[in-house]
Amino acid sequence: MPSTNGHGPKRAILYARVSTDEQARSGYSLAQQLEALREYANREGYEVLEEVQDPGQSGASLERPGMDRVRDLVAAGGVSVVLAQDRDRFAREPAYHYLLRREFEEYGTKIRALNDHGDDSLEGELTDGILDQLAKFERAKIAERTRRVKLQKARQGKVLAGPRPNFGFQYNANRDNYVVDEEQMRVIERIFREVGAEGRTMYAVKAALDREGVSPPSRGRYWSLKYIRDRINDDVYRPYTFEEVSALVSSEVAARLDPAESYVVLWFNRRRHETRHVAESRA
Repeated sequence: MPSTNGHGPKRAILYARVSTDEQARSGYSLAQQLEALREYANREGYEVLEEVQDPGQSGASLERPGMDRVRDLVAAGGVSVVLAQDRDRFAREPAYHYLLRREFEEYGTKIRALNDHGDDSLEGELTDGILDQLAKFERAKIAERTRRVKLQKARQGKVLAGPRPNFGFQYNANRDNYVVDEEQMRVIERIFREVGAEGRTMYAVKAALDREGVSPPSRGRYWSLKYIRDRINDDVYRPYTFEEVSALVSSEVAARLDPAESYVVLWFNRRRHETRHVAESRA
């Protein structure tokens, strides 16, 4: 397939990606990335064929809707370069970055990031490869440091705040503990009462909630049968006595608890194990 690199019109695809964690943690936005890419493309004389976005997508995999679109456009031909603001927007793993580069080269397309340090020479590729590995190592260190901080907070009896709390709760002012959301908790109590005490099926409870227009935890219109089943088995809705909690937490945490109260438990760094029985036929 003919290449447009170096001859004829210079055509570019702009690619922007941001994960959900990056948005929540640092406000890293798609709009900011695309603005920088447009300025670069205009300055370098590129005709922008398409702007492709991957919102809420991790760079740890190439299986992303936006990246699939980019690869299809490149395969169709006529693309000089695919531009991203940073190299890790294409992929977090250096091996995936290399795979994309080789794939695009088959169609005469280059892959470029505004923070590239090398050039097209072997030395330039080596420089960027080394920097990719260093960036990967730094991300691993940050992840481990973050895990240790979270583990320390959990051992102190504090809630690790996520994007939103469990249904039936809200975060306190410091976002390190739960307070009960009375309206939502009445729905949870209804689910437990109707399934556990009245013997109704979970499907019947789901159908009643949908029919009455009770707002589900998700943004959709209907309750999920799986969600109801998971909530029934979730420790956050099971009342623990002071003695039960004291056996799970440190003495410092237990000293802050009221023996007359009951508590809920949120687990951190706990792995779930499932045992399955498989029947095998014998000849």
